[in-house]
Amino acid sequence: MDGTGVVARVRAARARAFPSRLHDDRIAAILGIALGVAFATCFVTGVLSYLIQDPPAWFRWPPRPAGLYRVTQGVHVIAGIASIPLLFAKLWVVYPKLFRWPPFEGVAHLIERVALVPLIAGGLFQVFSGLANVNLWYPYPFGFRGAHYWVAWITIGALVVHVGAKWATTRAALARTYDAGLPMGADQAGLDRRGFLGAVFATSGLLALFTAGQSVRPLERLALLAPRRPNEGPQGFAVNRTAAGAGVVAAARDPGYRLVVEGKVERPLRFSLDELRTMPQHEASLPIACVEGWSTTQRWRGVRVRDLLDRAGASDDAEITVRSLERGGPSRSAQVNRWHARDRDTLLALEVAGEQLDLDHGFPVRLIGPNRPGTMQTKWVERLVVR
Repeated sequence: MDGTGVVARVRAARARAFPSRLHDDRIAAILGIALGVAFATCFVTGVLSYLIQDPPAWFRWPPRPAGLYRVTQGVHVIAGIASIPLLFAKLWVVYPKLFRWPPFEGVAHLIERVALVPLIAGGLFQVFSGLANVNLWYPYPFGFRGAHYWVAWITIGALVVHVGAKWATTRAALARTYDAGLPMGADQAGLDRRGFLGAVFATSGLLALFTAGQSVRPLERLALLAPRRPNEGPQGFAVNRTAAGAGVVAAARDPGYRLVVEGKVERPLRFSLDELRTMPQHEASLPIACVEGWSTTQRWRGVRVRDLLDRAGASDDAEITVRSLERGGPSRSAQVNRWHARDRDTLLALEVAGEQLDLDHGFPVRLIGPNRPGTMQTKWVERLVVR
């Protein structure tokens, strides 16, 4: 038997092994476009979040609009969760193609096939690790943020290669009508193509709807799948890391606590908690927007950071490293650029919602400022190091 006959027999066997008419190029194209939009949205908002937290010299994140990060990170998490049914549906539709024979035809096709490895593996890793992070579950021995960031670049690179390779195929599949190709009839299980796509998109939409309430206040009651409710916790909002978990209970309650302002200043300063309370106080309604996707707006009261900088004789373009009583972990310090440092609403908060800060919300003093990730709103502040 010649090679053509072998290929024909292999293809016939594959058709018998995968009889469902849902393994269809048009369905794959539609799901691929939706998944590409979701992945691109996650990539852009995710890279933005990474740059905000670890800014290179050229990047400057503004303090206004105050709730912008709340929007971008909420979109990131919602799009990531909505992509899960799209990803698995897409893989199910196209997986018979993984068993095609011959496995590739030419160098270009080989490159396309090889690019599927990081695309599929990266996509699965991103949705798994992202979902685990939302639930504060880390069953792997490496840091989440760095791995999630770099795998995102690998995955999006593989996606670009895949889009380029499949551009003509996708256009042809979308242009084709079912009247000109396979009939619109049901597959063996009785689910037609439109029904299948409708079920996938409905599942994706419901996941988004039942998660969005942790970021979108009017949908709060629908947040059935959100791992935490933003309005549940001490003083009416959630806590990710407790004082006990951070190991700061004794230091935060120490009567000898002092806030230190040091670094490039004319006058290094030290303040007791009572001295901070006697300084001019400012109030601001600002969001806490955590990288896990939940957010809430609270009314904060405390001392403006710029007032402390002026009292210490810092320059107008000074930037700050804010250090916590917490001695380990990524939240032990945060950077404050000069725009945030001089913003009228960047505070060292002493109160929230008209009450003294709860220990788990950062007592005695926490940083709060507009348009910042929650992980950079440092709790249990010990010192400001001016740069």
